[in-house]
Amino acid sequence: MAILEVKNINKSFGRNHVLRGIDFTLEQGEVLSIIGSSGSGKTTLLRCLNSLEFADEGKIIVNGETIFDGSVNKRPSEKELMQKRLHFGLVFQNFNLFPQYSVLDNVTLAPRLLTKDSREQIEREALELLESVGLADKRNNYPCELSGGQQQRVAIARALAMKPNILCFDEPTSALDPELTGEVLKVIRSLADRHMTMIIVTHEMSFAHDVSDEIIFMDGGVIAARGGPAILDNPTSDRLKAFLTSF
Repeated sequence: MAILEVKNINKSFGRNHVLRGIDFTLEQGEVLSIIGSSGSGKTTLLRCLNSLEFADEGKIIVNGETIFDGSVNKRPSEKELMQKRLHFGLVFQNFNLFPQYSVLDNVTLAPRLLTKDSREQIEREALELLESVGLADKRNNYPCELSGGQQQRVAIARALAMKPNILCFDEPTSALDPELTGEVLKVIRSLADRHMTMIIVTHEMSFAHDVSDEIIFMDGGVIAARGGPAILDNPTSDRLKAFLTSF
């Protein structure tokens, strides 16, 4: 059974129909990369998966549990929303760390608020995560004392601290200088090697080719092409070919 099923997701903002019947499935341990031009609906799709936006219709199913059903005309309570969001971890483009908290506090804040684990266990697991992203020595630093690449690696550790079923990345290197991009991609690649289920919105075509099990190309709010990494070598549509030419 697929860990994630997305069925007929539609989303409009006023007259702008951003998502037009999005369907896909994702298996446990797979990496799905989503590519496409700005405005094609990639980020909106991630936000709908994470319940930061609500689709107008469709279904989202995680591990057999329906976490969104557009046919139910009822907004979930804040408690229900929080439970739904625990299925996903989201790493934003611009890090979104809390500047007033240390690195360790940024990673431990959500688990302390939302889990029943002891503070000692939470901090021990957080330090292990920081070690895994190469930042254990920065535990007491503040975000302003870190490079952009280091901040993004803290953001990855923070997302992992909630032990999500699926980890989502929204263009995780777009705010970074080119020389810092590699360190973040190295961490994501290590997660793929450990079979972390991931959805990655990215403009890093060579990285998507190397790390993905499946690639979706979005255009105008629809999935215009999909397939394995080979679709980047041999585009299956003229629109995808034109998009790749720009890189």
